[in-house]
Amino acid sequence: MRSYLILGMCLLFLIQYFVGSHWLQYAVVLFALLAFFGSTTKADRFPRIIGLSMMTIGFIIELGKGTGINGISEGIFLILPLLCLITLVPLIAVPLRLGGYFESVSILLGNFLHQPKKLYAGITSTLFVLGPILNLGSVRIIHDFLEELKLPPAMSAKSYVVGFSTAMLWSPYFASVTLVLHYQHVAYRDYFIYGIGLSILSLLLGNLFFAFWARKNTLNFGAAALPVPFTNHHRRNLYKLVLFVFLLISSCLVMEKLTHWSMVVIVCLLSIIVPLLYGLFTKKWKMLLPPLIDFKDRTVPMLNNEIMLFMSAGMLAYALKDTSIMNGVSAFLTVLSQKSFILFAIAIFVIVFGITFIGIHQIAAVGVLAMQLDSSELGISSLALTLTLLLTWATTTALSPFSGLNLMVSRFSSIAGNQIGLRINGAHLLTLVFIGITLIAFIK
Repeated sequence: MRSYLILGMCLLFLIQYFVGSHWLQYAVVLFALLAFFGSTTKADRFPRIIGLSMMTIGFIIELGKGTGINGISEGIFLILPLLCLITLVPLIAVPLRLGGYFESVSILLGNFLHQPKKLYAGITSTLFVLGPILNLGSVRIIHDFLEELKLPPAMSAKSYVVGFSTAMLWSPYFASVTLVLHYQHVAYRDYFIYGIGLSILSLLLGNLFFAFWARKNTLNFGAAALPVPFTNHHRRNLYKLVLFVFLLISSCLVMEKLTHWSMVVIVCLLSIIVPLLYGLFTKKWKMLLPPLIDFKDRTVPMLNNEIMLFMSAGMLAYALKDTSIMNGVSAFLTVLSQKSFILFAIAIFVIVFGITFIGIHQIAAVGVLAMQLDSSELGISSLALTLTLLLTWATTTALSPFSGLNLMVSRFSSIAGNQIGLRINGAHLLTLVFIGITLIAFIK
């Protein structure tokens, strides 16, 4: 039943986007709240407590403003695009699985066993390609490939975090990019080249830091089966995979240019259309049906934690906008920006890191700043502010022990979440922050 509620919410949101009906907006919000409270009994303990707390605080603040039901409805509706995004994007993986592309990636990485630098580069590069369209599912897929290879835990923690976090800087399929671009009114086509540049910088830094780390640490790999030959067929599959990602991103850019639709809506529509096009051109409808049913019956109902955290964090961010606390923070940051952009950017990083380190999601921390801060008042460009917020989002997600990324990596590597961020990846991430801020200062 919850699966139909969530999918119904996504469908109604897309219809409402084009129809613009006010009563339909209330219907979408009702579906969303039913999905939220329906997820409370199924979500893990920590997301449930944090989610209910943030949602309750958001309700109280909004009611205190005197906006009542309308204010709460607006707060929920603003986060709905991101809920639709995380719900529908996994559909993109269906044709990739059926096409055998993941198997070719697995064979390639298996051939790099006992060559740590090549294997690390292979893992991070694969996540760089898959992460932008598969989100956290890409980490799960890579771990499934590598589980039998029994990588050293620290190597797993480094490669998963570094590879995945690059996608949060540029992918239109990620909540981070779509949310900040939406609130800062920056077109994705104007942001893309800068976002991909920061992402590549992060990837290169991560591999450089690993090379130094590998020299000082002995890596013991578990016994594994003999590697499977990497044939021309697998090589062609990898080329097709890269081409697939390139075509998806290009389609987003072209559609945004031609239609001026929201990037979130474009991504959601492509997530639905791509599997259908795959079935149409390959005529493999019978093969396509089981994974689609599995998506409805297993993947969607497993979104309990994400629905609780995203919706409640979005509600809290909206409620905090224009409160005395946020007005004070905004005034403080405005003064800093007029004195030094670097001090301003570091202050944003420290504020968001402090908030997320106690368990509050980046959507609440960065979202409220994206809604509250006005680039013209700060004396900087919207692009510079967008880059600063997204650099902060990506790095604090990788540093926070409570982020979905670190909780997943902790489970896979058996290393505590509070060590994965600062101890294992801290040097790389903090270096990226300071280099990134310095580079952004030149375009402010």
